[in-house]
Amino acid sequence: MIQGKKILAVIPARGGSKGVLRKNIRKVAGKPLIAYTIEVALNSSYLDKIIVSSEDEEILSVAKECGAEILVRPAELAQDDTPGIEPVLHAIDVCDGYDYVVLLQPTSPLRTAQDIEAAIDQCMAHKAPSCVSVCESQETPHWMYAFGPDMKLTPLMPGYTRTRRQDLPPAYLLNGAVYVAEIEWLVLKKDFLSKDTVAYVMPVDRSLDIDTENDLQSLHKSLKKDKNASPPS
Repeated sequence: MIQGKKILAVIPARGGSKGVLRKNIRKVAGKPLIAYTIEVALNSSYLDKIIVSSEDEEILSVAKECGAEILVRPAELAQDDTPGIEPVLHAIDVCDGYDYVVLLQPTSPLRTAQDIEAAIDQCMAHKAPSCVSVCESQETPHWMYAFGPDMKLTPLMPGYTRTRRQDLPPAYLLNGAVYVAEIEWLVLKKDFLSKDTVAYVMPVDRSLDIDTENDLQSLHKSLKKDKNASPPS
């Protein structure tokens, strides 16, 4: 709880991941991937309830062992084409009495409890309905192009193509690590992003998003300082 507001954290983890099979419970440095997100959530004094939403019995069992509460998600909310907001809305519907919801994707294992709390603080400090975490893009959109059937290049952002990189304004990417929203607002909007959403900037080295086997190897390298680390299984 913070400023008298009760906060629900939702960790969505369906069993049907495609890019990396069973990625939410793949082990990295001796722990299931989802454990990293559960642990930092448990370390935050702001979060009043932490639930893992899944249709998968094995994932739910692992989550419970890691200390999270579990919520059995209906199978129809765990399909490849299920919008990401639906499991969050389902959790909100089941768990009454909360003012804010925080979405924590298990594919962002390097975020910290401080990142979670800073995003919540940012949302409240700006009196914004929502806040999302971002990181600075390593590639500038000011030098990007599109082309049609004629293969002629069209700059996405005209006027910047001859500008030196150091003179370009920074650009930011959603990194998927932390999403915060007022529950009443989110139920109406059904989206964490709007013109009133504010940003919480995270460093690139904590913004790894696990989507491929190479990403798992990158995570292993980041955790290599742990003497008990082992390659992803």
